[in-house]
Amino acid sequence: MTTESILLVGRHAAGSDDLLETHAARLRTRTDVDSVAVATYEDEPVRELTPQLESLTAETVYAVPMVAAHTRDTTNEIPAALSAVAGTVHYCEPPGQSPAITDVLAQRAGAEVEPDGDVSLVLVSFGSSSDPYQRQTTDYHASRLEAQSDYEAVVTCYLLQNPAVECARYTVPTDSAVAVPLFLGRSEATERRIPEALELDRGGMAYADPLLDHPGVTDAIAAEIEKQRALDGASASVASFEATLAETQRPVATDGDGRPR
Repeated sequence: MTTESILLVGRHAAGSDDLLETHAARLRTRTDVDSVAVATYEDEPVRELTPQLESLTAETVYAVPMVAAHTRDTTNEIPAALSAVAGTVHYCEPPGQSPAITDVLAQRAGAEVEPDGDVSLVLVSFGSSSDPYQRQTTDYHASRLEAQSDYEAVVTCYLLQNPAVECARYTVPTDSAVAVPLFLGRSEATERRIPEALELDRGGMAYADPLLDHPGVTDAIAAEIEKQRALDGASASVASFEATLAETQRPVATDGDGRPR
């Protein structure tokens, strides 16, 4: 029988390792794969991840990029690093793209304010000036939240593209609002940059937690794994975006020891 492993890949930051381990521990109890591993990096994904990935012994590895939406790391560096895995790799969608995350965002907002027609919801994402993935994911959840909730309006904004987070306070149609960061973990962006840009000290706007260790995030990961397992071996005329990345991205430089970076 083929051995299977789930691999959660993320950037190392204060508290992030514990966050990934929390999701990994849940996955170990609710899935029947042989192992669940965590791999992290700080600055250079290929160089730092390669030794960790070379140690994986499972014949099939389901690799999950632990971000809310694709970034340059997850579309270039991480899939390149996955070439170091000896077994067959199934590169998965980030958990933030799952419909289950809409419910997590609604719960995060609801923990701060009562959703009604006198309150707006502000969904804050990192954004990118060159890639569409952050906007696509944010718009997806905003549309679902608008249809499913009683907020007067659901507004999207970004740190690195328009509409800018600095303008969010002036675009909501209500005096009260709650801002929810569409980020997996805490970071300088969620703890300093976004609160400052939203001018939270002025009042009138509550600020919710990121996705963090919410069980709904684990649900999203588990659902993606089950989707990939169901597709494994099935004939498909068109490969997924993530599968194409895993097949085409390769390390292009070497460090001083001649190892792939």
